[in-house]
Amino acid sequence: MQNIADKKMGTLYLVSTPIGNLKDITFRAVETLKSVGIVAAEDTRHTMKLLNHYAIRAKTKSFNDHNKEESGNFLLKKLLEGVDVALVSDAGTPGISDPGYYLVNLAHKNGIKVTACPGACAAIMALSISGMSMEKFSFFGFLPTKSGKRKFFLKSLANENKSVVFYESPGRIEDLLKDVYEVLGDRYVVLARELTKIFEETIRGKVSDILRDFCFSKTKGEFTVIISKAEEVESISLEDIKDEVESLLKGGASVKETSKQISDKYAMSKKEVYAFCLQLSAARK
Repeated sequence: MQNIADKKMGTLYLVSTPIGNLKDITFRAVETLKSVGIVAAEDTRHTMKLLNHYAIRAKTKSFNDHNKEESGNFLLKKLLEGVDVALVSDAGTPGISDPGYYLVNLAHKNGIKVTACPGACAAIMALSISGMSMEKFSFFGFLPTKSGKRKFFLKSLANENKSVVFYESPGRIEDLLKDVYEVLGDRYVVLARELTKIFEETIRGKVSDILRDFCFSKTKGEFTVIISKAEEVESISLEDIKDEVESLLKGGASVKETSKQISDKYAMSKKEVYAFCLQLSAARK
């Protein structure tokens, strides 16, 4: 294999792009996109919105699951000729739930330098705001679309001693939660969607409560789903948190504020917690 120093080859840059808000991109990423000869993108039409926003006039080349071999060979040829290439995904970090790994491996096998401009990633952002343990976690991208295969996969996660993260489309999120409930039980989950956008939303609670209280029929935006680790599934009764509720009420919090805070914190039924808070509030008068 010829050493990189023996011949001037291009560099493959993995450039993270915004997952929503166009401002969530680094100065280095913008500079890199302006300097390379080709920007390889999943959907060039989508990427052009970002390039136009930052007045970037780079040439684009489609690179996705459908054409990764043909397009990969074209990009490899350009890299070998000394052309720098930036690889981007539609949103977030290249290589995560997209075919970026294919081009990266191709570059490595041919002695081409590969580096990255790190940045946004929906899975990491969702974890950081979830309140769940980040000491250890597993990421699985998109789960199988068929319920049978999905349940089989979920069974393998039953004893995972770490948070589990994956992506899901709005059209399948409700069915997925039903499978989670059936296979893993009433776990505590966090659903995050439209991250960094105007309608950003994070839903927390037990699977049963979310299925009962949340309407998925008109939901838009891909979900990042986080399931609590097995050891975090524990039973907390209303009596266990009585002192905490009374302390909040005594401190001036309303019944509504108290019930929301408690139900979110312990993933308990909102209706049951509200009734309990109302009962304790009435007893104080």
